[in-house]
Amino acid sequence: MTSRAPLAMDDFQTQALGTDQNERGGMEGLRFPLLGLFGEIGSLLSALKKKQRDREAYTGYRESVIEEFGDVLWYFSNIAGRANLKLSELARKLPSEGSDWSSGGTHVFVTFADLQSFHGSLDPPSGSVYEERLIELGGKVGRLLDDVALDRIERNRDALTGHLVEILRALVSAADEAGVALEDVAEGNLRKTRSRWPLPGERIPPPLFDDEDDPEERLPRRIEMNIMERGLDGKRYVRMQWNGVNIGDRLTDNKTEPDDYRFHDVFHLACAAILGWSPVIRALLKVKRKSRPTVDENQDGARAQLVEESVSTWIFSHALELDYFRSIDSLDYPLLKAIEAQVKGYEVENCPLWLWEKAILDGYRVLRCLREQRKGIVTADLTSRSIEFKPIA
Repeated sequence: MTSRAPLAMDDFQTQALGTDQNERGGMEGLRFPLLGLFGEIGSLLSALKKKQRDREAYTGYRESVIEEFGDVLWYFSNIAGRANLKLSELARKLPSEGSDWSSGGTHVFVTFADLQSFHGSLDPPSGSVYEERLIELGGKVGRLLDDVALDRIERNRDALTGHLVEILRALVSAADEAGVALEDVAEGNLRKTRSRWPLPGERIPPPLFDDEDDPEERLPRRIEMNIMERGLDGKRYVRMQWNGVNIGDRLTDNKTEPDDYRFHDVFHLACAAILGWSPVIRALLKVKRKSRPTVDENQDGARAQLVEESVSTWIFSHALELDYFRSIDSLDYPLLKAIEAQVKGYEVENCPLWLWEKAILDGYRVLRCLREQRKGIVTADLTSRSIEFKPIA
């Protein structure tokens, strides 16, 4: 097996800058990631305190530490990049102490592995020394924030460089004490950020999950669903028709205060169209993959349908707080991360977060149309990965 080439620090920095969504310039452009850097260090301390308090009850601690270190590294890298400072340039000054750092050094650091004396993972960090290292790191970031607030940095590149060298030294020390390899941290962070904010040309959905299956067991590549609201004994419900045949049950809000959850099947259609995944729609259209019993049971079965319904309900609760995502063009990362955790183990876990965001926002755009019109034709096109609404008389 071919060994993986080490990740160069400057390559990481270039890719990290490509996922930076902060469009602010000047010192204002530095303040925003500095606050993010300070906050992520706080998240590392918070995770440590939870571990000390809950001990074995706190699961996923090591994964949390690695992810938070990745976020710290991302913010630090982008702060340096906005100041036109390369990570390798800052790293070269690490062997110098105090006021001597400005003279540079003869050391050459290219990869993250060059900064650490070990390249594997140790036991999960939980001791007081690790806590001291994190507090030291937070203190150094805090001093930089203080100088920025007092306008001591804007025209003093040397002062900013000095701060960043000290922060990087403290970051490496904390990572050493945590037993995490910064190279692993950096590569994990790139996977995470590019799943959420892909580089130009990378917004390519994965192939449809049933491309190689029997045509009779594939989700139809174009689904035109007639969705309409009706009334019975003063009670409103929604009925769906496909090719003139009623599909599924009559749906009500199942709630004392009406909120139009009765239209939520639109979200399942959006999942089918954009993600190529919807155990619920497969069951409704009777296209479960019976010729592959394992897939039929584990990917198309009742539990997979419950997972999808759970995700749908959970997203709907967020949508209610945000006017059905009416003025939203970007979803927050914690929401998408929670969805990623809920679908772990199912084929859809291979879909990047940006595609989930598209499925949610496009689906709710159509749901808002239905809320206004109370009926219409919804077209889910799996080939173009789109979902559209057309009103009907």
